[in-house]
Formats: sequence, C-alpha cells, structure tokens
Amino acid sequence: MTSAISGLTFPAMPAIGAVGGPDATSAAAGTPSTTASGASFADVLTSQVDRLNAVQGKADTLAAQAATGDLQDAHDYQIAATQAQLTTEMVVSLRNKGVEAFNDIMRMQI
Repeated sequence: MTSAISGLTFPAMPAIGAVGGPDATSAAAGTPSTTASGASFADVLTSQVDRLNAVQGKADTLAAQAATGDLQDAHDYQIAATQAQLTTEMVVSLRNKGVEAFNDIMRMQI
C-alpha cells in the first residue's frame, strides 16, 4: 500500500518483528537494511528527494510560462506552486524530526 501526500508516495512500512526490527540480521552484518519492497532506506530517501526536485521543477517551468504569457491556464501554476510548497514543508519537517531523533540518541547514556 502506498499513500500520496503532496506528490510524494511512501511505501508501506514493514511490520516490526522481534528485537532489532525487520532486518536486524542484515543490519548487524553491515549491509544496508531494506524495506518490504527490497529497496534500502537510502534508495527510498533518494527517490523521494528526486520526486521533490521534479515537483519544484514543474512549478518553476510553469512560473516561467506564466511570466512570459505562454501559460494557458493560471490554475495549473497555482496548483503546482502549492504542491511544491507543501512538499518542501513536509520534507523539511521530516528532516527536522530525523535530526531531533539523532540528537536524542546521541544524548542517551550507555
């Protein structure tokens, strides 16, 4: 199952198994962990950033068309600009949560 949020789709999260999560053996062996679809977290993150780039590129193209008068429907630009703004805000929010989680882990006592 995938869900679309502001132009980004995220694969369904695998169920967390016993201690260590779904891929504890591969993570312990030094290989990158994978999601249910077989893609590593880095691959998923990279693809989502690429999609963000595409959404922003579409908004930029439509903005240039609107500025030159080549755009037939102004609503297309408004939709693309809003989608790019929401997508960017979501990615920034996810980044902030990731940094916050990393800082919490670094502050833990061993």
